[in-house]
Amino acid sequence: MPLPLLTENGELPLGVHLGSLREVLDRFGVGSDQRRALALRLARVHRVAETTGHLARFVIFGSFVTSKSEPNDIDLLLVMGDAFDASQLRGEASLLFDHGGAQAHFGASVFWVRRLAAWPNEQAAVEFWQVKRGAGRRGIVEVTRGGAS
Repeated sequence: MPLPLLTENGELPLGVHLGSLREVLDRFGVGSDQRRALALRLARVHRVAETTGHLARFVIFGSFVTSKSEPNDIDLLLVMGDAFDASQLRGEASLLFDHGGAQAHFGASVFWVRRLAAWPNEQAAVEFWQVKRGAGRRGIVEVTRGGAS
């Protein structure tokens, strides 16, 4: 099922919408130079997260998945398997799981949690990120497994 159309406010309808990385890049990584640059960053972050072997869910929220022509960065929630140990990572992967490091190195605001640590449960923890700064809620995107990058 393709990603839904944006609302008249330029946002995804409320919900966690599934899409391949290719769908997300084709839909939201076009238009301005800024969007194209962010799409490259997103693909890179996804590759690095996958290399850990523990990525369970890759969720994109914030202005990148809206109609905003110049989003500032990529906002992500990474849900990791319970055996994931960030202290064992080296190189780029170690930067990805350090919030400040991810912002500086990847231009991405990355939040992460292990599956069992998600409160009150994994799905609720994912759905939390529909909350907008200020007030209200909007839809977010979860990248499905096996999507071309």
